[in-house]
Amino acid sequence: MPLKSKQKAPEQTFEEVKYLKHLIENQIPVKVRLSDNEEVAGLVEFYDAHFIRLTRPDLPNLFLFKHDIKYLFEA
Repeated sequence: MPLKSKQKAPEQTFEEVKYLKHLIENQIPVKVRLSDNEEVAGLVEFYDAHFIRLTRPDLPNLFLFKHDIKYLFEA
């Protein structure tokens, strides 16, 4: 029985964009785990293809390069 060819997974699903927009629009606090295991918390205020801007009350805002982020989660 011949095997059916499987479709290749799409290169970009745009789910990241939807999720970041959701976080911004609803001002959901997040924690971000960086590649060096440092953890920072705040609100995602802006993003582009290479970084996110994290706004933190009473602390300086951070520009975090996406390649330095292990993961982020809602706080």
